[in-house]
Amino acid sequence: MRSNEEIVRERNLWLKNASALALELEAMNANEIEDAFYSDLSFGTGGLRGVLGAGTNRMNVYTVAKATQGLASHLKKTVQSQDRTVAISYDSRINSDLFSRVASEVFAANGFQVRLYPELMPVPCLSFAVRHLSCCAGVMITASHNPSKYNGYKVYGADGCQITTQAAKEISEEISRVDTFAGVERLAFDQALAEGKIRYIASDTYDAFTHAVKDQSALFGDEIDRNVAIVYTPLNGAGLKPVTRVLRESGFKSITVVAEQEQPDGNFPTCPYPNPEIREAMRLGLEYCRKANADLLIATDPDCDRCGIAVKDDQGEYQLLSGNEVGLLLLDWICSQRLHHQKMPKNPVFVKTIVTTDLAEKIAASYGVETVNVLTGFKFIGEIIGKLEQESRLDDYICGFEESYGYLTGTYVRDKDGVNATLMIAEMFAFYKTRGVSLLQKLNELYGRYGYCLNTLHSYEFAGSAGMTRMKKIMAGFRNETRSIGCYEIADITDYSKGVGDLPKSDVIKFRLKNGSGFVARPSGTEPKLKIYCSVLAGDSKESAAQEKEMIETLEEFINRN
Repeated sequence: MRSNEEIVRERNLWLKNASALALELEAMNANEIEDAFYSDLSFGTGGLRGVLGAGTNRMNVYTVAKATQGLASHLKKTVQSQDRTVAISYDSRINSDLFSRVASEVFAANGFQVRLYPELMPVPCLSFAVRHLSCCAGVMITASHNPSKYNGYKVYGADGCQITTQAAKEISEEISRVDTFAGVERLAFDQALAEGKIRYIASDTYDAFTHAVKDQSALFGDEIDRNVAIVYTPLNGAGLKPVTRVLRESGFKSITVVAEQEQPDGNFPTCPYPNPEIREAMRLGLEYCRKANADLLIATDPDCDRCGIAVKDDQGEYQLLSGNEVGLLLLDWICSQRLHHQKMPKNPVFVKTIVTTDLAEKIAASYGVETVNVLTGFKFIGEIIGKLEQESRLDDYICGFEESYGYLTGTYVRDKDGVNATLMIAEMFAFYKTRGVSLLQKLNELYGRYGYCLNTLHSYEFAGSAGMTRMKKIMAGFRNETRSIGCYEIADITDYSKGVGDLPKSDVIKFRLKNGSGFVARPSGTEPKLKIYCSVLAGDSKESAAQEKEMIETLEEFINRN
């Protein structure tokens, strides 16, 4: 963090050199200046993410160029010159297309061949392109499901997976050495394009991606009625073309797209928080479902790596399913299909994050499938796929999911894939409907067989430098003071900051209660938020909800005291 004198000095430097942001810099008040310059944007395994605007702690053309220069410098030290090709994609967010061009200019000036999608494309298309085009790295301009004031910069390795903790550290060090205004090399986009240093990714790469998604079908020839009425919303993001194409080419023709959220729009006018985890983001889709009496609502977030759904209950009302619930249904369906059709590998593997419901592990075990638990973030699931590939066990991967609505059933990409998820969910829904079973009935069957578990996520925002300090204090409090949660005694605590097994160290604490329930506390890696993940084991939904309410009230009292 910078001192007040350093903040003033840094702001004056930007006033002198950042001509593209001059008006905004001059209009800032004291509080805005402090928040924009108290630190640089932090670069981690998730790359950069921050509020759009002027300043070192903001997403703008200068911070994007600086990050790209640092990444280019790192790659030049680790990649042979003949292998220096990078893929770039972007979503619908404000300035995403501009930032993709800036990144392209910096890479081109540093001697890299740039492969840029000619239009916005989802995260999985970027992950696929990196591998398909034999790139040494990839960059995705996106802030995922954050509000419209955010944008971000995700970095992928040659394996199509988001970068490792070690790589992020090395890249961060390179970025810190770059002078924002004097240390960045850039070649004008049009010139680089004319010289062939930047090339648009041809349609055959996109075609190959869609074919790879369709190849993930778990039907194995089973007949289903595909005439299910689907309402789909891309939430003004990048999912429209790939999702509707894959669904229609797979036989799902009855698709209604939410018109207000159909076209790319980084302002997200009808869903200020474009996250399918949030009911408000699904409101318009639910209205469309009621009007059309649709069978299924599917939504993908702006970069189309997350997928949320709603289905009808016994009363004809639409019920949103959580990421954990959809994951459990997909895991059970995929495993049962593979066993039935004798497609189960000899040593099958399922991968989930440590904050994802432990009920999944029970389901996997019942099918003889090994569960691998990883840290929060789909990149760690991608890393496990990479390890299986190194061991010539790629076919052993069954699927992976995380509670935050991320799923992947194949190995053709190394990040969560909302396009893949929509197809798998549509096929699963139609499979059960053809047999007279609803997804809610199937979910209740799983609860009856394996036990009821309520999983919830609660987020608490702590913005600015003061917020970061408070989050650190709260996490220290969890580590040093917590022995019970209300009337529930803690059985054990796992502190991942000390390193657990083969997992890298991470600022995460997992508490297991003596009654079998528990919770996880972790600061978000991409937002100024503290996240609490609760997992409550009880006899039924009513009992679980009551216990969860008491747990959260007690935890919030603890947070407020700190």
